[in-house]
Amino acid sequence: MFVVRPVEIADIPVLETLAAVTTPGVHTLPRTRKTIERSVERSIASFSAQPDVPSEEAYFFVMEGPDGAIAGTAAISATAGASGTFFAFRNDVLSQVSRDLNISHNVHALTLCSDLTSHSQLSSFYLRERRAGDSAALLSRARLLFAAVAPHRFSDKFFASMSGMTDADGRSPFWEALGRKFFGMDFLEAERMIEGARNRTLIVELMPHYPVYVPLLPGDAQAALGQVHSEGELPFRILSGEGFEPDEYVDIFDGGPVLRAHKNALRSFSESMERKVGAGHTDGDIETCLIATVREDRFRVTVTRCASPELSEDILLSQDVMRGLDVVGGDPVLWVKL
Repeated sequence: MFVVRPVEIADIPVLETLAAVTTPGVHTLPRTRKTIERSVERSIASFSAQPDVPSEEAYFFVMEGPDGAIAGTAAISATAGASGTFFAFRNDVLSQVSRDLNISHNVHALTLCSDLTSHSQLSSFYLRERRAGDSAALLSRARLLFAAVAPHRFSDKFFASMSGMTDADGRSPFWEALGRKFFGMDFLEAERMIEGARNRTLIVELMPHYPVYVPLLPGDAQAALGQVHSEGELPFRILSGEGFEPDEYVDIFDGGPVLRAHKNALRSFSESMERKVGAGHTDGDIETCLIATVREDRFRVTVTRCASPELSEDILLSQDVMRGLDVVGGDPVLWVKL
């Protein structure tokens, strides 16, 4: 069985190995030992904290496979701009009118903004084996189930920035057309400099402060705008099924889409039910579901098959599932259909 849990110090060597094999241009994991250690330590401190309102906390999860090895990672930050202002491009439509010529038309433009700063941000989704399946959905949705268990730790609004189009060498047509003109460096070099953060002061110092007129960009940059990298198609589908939607924002570096949702539109919030654990084997109609502990410390999530508990106060779980979640009969858990 697969189980998602908070990251631990002992996981750092494995995370360093995973980060070394990720696709160029798709920055889902911290790249260096130093940044990995910093992320793990910050996560451990965040789980230990007791915040009254969402602040600088960031929660890093790992997924253990049936063999006990780490099979993937995922993270969620309480607020995207807790240590600064989170920047994105907002898709705007500018109306231009000439009464003398009797001409009016709309122009697509990109405007640097900080609208997403107070949202909670999903990030660092990575699978050791890139394939669709129940385990991928478990990994992605586990962090939202934690938010459902501890809503006081997060904003009511969530977003995830999807990786944009890059080639095999990590070249981004959107970056080549825009970012390079202001940073004077390659896409991967710029990503390494900011370490995947979108709240660095240098961004607002160097990026254009005035609207960028999209029709003036080269064709390949326009075509890449709002498009997802092939490595991002799986998390895009999972988050779309959860209730996220692309809207008016794109990433400032590679032009990838930003998915947003209010928590009330997310299945992990609106469709989950709290029930008590009952031991035994399920009879009758069963379906694939996610089961999460409702405790904030030692949080666990797994995927299993069980009967829907809609008409019952208990949910029957096998001994293996109970051991994986570290629960006993009578403990409360959160159930949601996969």
